[in-house]
Amino acid sequence: KPVETRLATLEGPWEVAFQPNRGAPPKLTLPALISWHEHPDAGVKYFSGAGTYTKTIQAPAEWFRSGSRLWLDLGDVKNIAEVTVNGNTLGILWKAPFRIEVTNALKPGANTLEVRVTNLWVNRLIGDQQPDAKQKFTYTAQQFYRADSPLLPSGLIGPVQLVSSAVK
Repeated sequence: KPVETRLATLEGPWEVAFQPNRGAPPKLTLPALISWHEHPDAGVKYFSGAGTYTKTIQAPAEWFRSGSRLWLDLGDVKNIAEVTVNGNTLGILWKAPFRIEVTNALKPGANTLEVRVTNLWVNRLIGDQQPDAKQKFTYTAQQFYRADSPLLPSGLIGPVQLVSSAVK
């Protein structure tokens, strides 16, 4: 049976670039991972679409032991994530556990991690119902949500961890 070791929790700031023309700012820095619906900026709070999280991580040489496999565990994601490491797209994760092998993509030293997360459009529909909404971004034939409908968690919520597994 494989033995797992948590190598790192990827805390601290993440750069997030949002899909254009959907109400969110083009880019922002999150000091820590939070759900978009908890962000103070209404453009982020009510955003629906894809946001790309970017972070540079340092991988020490001791992570790359013979016989070990490296995994990126995204923790909680709402709702779909596409993972890219150093420009190599590794796959799309659509259900828990949001975990993908990164053994052949990571290298000792600096690595660029991108996680493109796409959420549901519920929060945007609710945002468009707000009395102070200056612009509507969605259209539906029937209104399914009101201004006071509860928002859904969205984005990369984490915690994001790097894990090593090896057969002992």
